[in-house]
Amino acid sequence: MSAQRANFPNGKFGLKQLVRCGTSIGANVTESQEASSKKDFINKLSIALKEARECEYWLKLLKETEVVNEKEFLSLINDCDELIRLLIVIIKRCKQI
Repeated sequence: MSAQRANFPNGKFGLKQLVRCGTSIGANVTESQEASSKKDFINKLSIALKEARECEYWLKLLKETEVVNEKEFLSLINDCDELIRLLIVIIKRCKQI
């Protein structure tokens, strides 16, 4: 993957953005566990969802710029999609309570 980083949008910037949004998901989910209210809990998870969607964007760019191969991409995007679906379900259920 490192040999093709130059092809990725703005070189290392794209990889830094992917790492930033990817780690932000976990940080916001962790922070939601200490939420002061239901509204705060939903807000933290909604931020995590937005970050997961941003990761999805950067992963698609990784594939389009051939930084990752099809097999690697499918594994990463499937994990990302699963996380997005999980966050959506949790947020929807919390709003119903």
